[in-house]
Amino acid sequence: MTLAADQVGCASAQIHSLLSRLAHLADEGELSEYLDLFTPDAVWEMREAAPTGAAAQRRVGRDDIAAGVVERRAGGMQGPGTATRHVLTTVDVQVQSADEARSVAYWMFFRDTDAVPQLTAMGRYDDVVRRTAEGWRLTHRAIRVG
Repeated sequence: MTLAADQVGCASAQIHSLLSRLAHLADEGELSEYLDLFTPDAVWEMREAAPTGAAAQRRVGRDDIAAGVVERRAGGMQGPGTATRHVLTTVDVQVQSADEARSVAYWMFFRDTDAVPQLTAMGRYDDVVRRTAEGWRLTHRAIRVG
């Protein structure tokens, strides 16, 4: 099925908002709000990110993704009170159908944002998003550093 231009534009705007919301919640949000933006079967994977001290991880499902977030927050790598920021840029959304899209975005990770911000790492998100009854949700994120 081919989507009309206005449908593609609307979906693209909603997906941009989803990706931005994920970044905001990773930095300062409640874990439950963050997890709600993933499909129940979501996959979150990241290669080793030496500049940030993050080990390579592959998380499957909301509970496993939650465990990863809890570890990173407990280690002071991200989350409320850590003065860190995920900054997204050059987001490209490709709507595949009425219910699925792919996006590529560059990210930058800053520390010490309450003093002199330090760019610690940057890379790329390769995402797959799916439309659900609750709206667009992230179903697969592959994180690359560099």
